[in-house]
Amino acid sequence: MQQSGLKTAHALSGVIVALMLAASAGGLLIDGLYRDNLLVTSGWLGNDLVTLALAVPLMAAALLFAKRGSMRAQLVWLGMLAYVLYNYAFYLFAAAFNAFFLVYTVLFTLSIFALIFSLKTIDGKAIAGRFRPRTPVKWVAGYMLLVVLLLGGFHIALSLSYLFTGQVPEIIVAVEHPTNIISALDLSMVVPPGMLGAIWLWRSQPWGYVLGVIWNVKGAVYMVALSAATLSAYRAGATDDLTQLVLWGFICVGSLISSILLLGNIKSSPE
Repeated sequence: MQQSGLKTAHALSGVIVALMLAASAGGLLIDGLYRDNLLVTSGWLGNDLVTLALAVPLMAAALLFAKRGSMRAQLVWLGMLAYVLYNYAFYLFAAAFNAFFLVYTVLFTLSIFALIFSLKTIDGKAIAGRFRPRTPVKWVAGYMLLVVLLLGGFHIALSLSYLFTGQVPEIIVAVEHPTNIISALDLSMVVPPGMLGAIWLWRSQPWGYVLGVIWNVKGAVYMVALSAATLSAYRAGATDDLTQLVLWGFICVGSLISSILLLGNIKSSPE
């Protein structure tokens, strides 16, 4: 039963890779595909570039080696599925309706099912047993908690500011979207799993290792995409503010180091 679920997840992931390739290449090559304002459209283009050049190859490679039995690759593959889910939630719910709407819908949906089928097959205790005793779990967990508190505090403050002032936050006004999609996704898909993963990892609980790698791999890759989106908007003249790159860079480097620390401490074989 577990093998059947894993094969299903692998098959779904193959379709996801092909659709990611089509969606990102289409976004870059099809003139006028995006119908949002300049700030948002230029952001999509930066995101598409990173998805095409980094996320697609990384997802494909991780899937290939995961199918060959690599535990490290399996965890990276799960992290990339989390990237797809989060990334295309933005396209599905925040992009102005366009010709790729169904592609975004399928990517979002398939990533959910691929994660469900794959996570059902995971033996958390077996994975935790492959990590070396000296794995710096508290350092990684502490970093995760810091990012969670920063992001969660920022988004909660935005909502409270509207509650007390009645003024719509500038971040919503700038993208001309009826709701704060960034806060909605971060407070539901980033902060809770990050908090849970950090607490479990701090306590060296089995699923803390799994969530720790997934959260940090997804975070590192998405921060590259977000940085590219910010730079693309700057080059297009849609913004003159690059201060956000400091935060994106901090999270990217922190998540990359955390991913390396965790993956690098996985023993090649059980002892």
